[in-house]
Amino acid sequence: MKNRSWAFLAGGLLVALLLAGVVSNYASSHPDGLDSSLLKGCTVDADDNIVAGSCPAQQAKDHELGDSPLADYGVRGIENSFVSTGLSGVLGVLVTFAIGAGGFWLLRRRGGTPTDADAATPTGDATTAEDDAAATPHAATTS
Repeated sequence: MKNRSWAFLAGGLLVALLLAGVVSNYASSHPDGLDSSLLKGCTVDADDNIVAGSCPAQQAKDHELGDSPLADYGVRGIENSFVSTGLSGVLGVLVTFAIGAGGFWLLRRRGGTPTDADAATPTGDATTAEDDAAATPHAATTS
């Protein structure tokens, strides 16, 4: 890979890490479209607990991985929410980058690249446009 490609890749990774580690802390804390649509028909209090009404969110259950180390956009065990959210984003970017880079590496290793020996072997009767032009008699032009 050329140096310019490495610089572009490193720059993109740096921007993604910066966005995930810092800017993600300033994202909206209001419910997204799915959460708000599931709450239609219910009344919620300041802690987002359903206090009255009937809505699909009442049937919601806790996710099976709700106790995992990176659940709820943070790292469990870190009390500072700014650091916890930022670290969670950085870890997510690094894991995603590692999986993507590994996939591209596997595809590159698997795909056949021509070697010098392959380039030297003739592939058959290949003719060029010049060969075709030399073999075709030209008609005389009249003025």
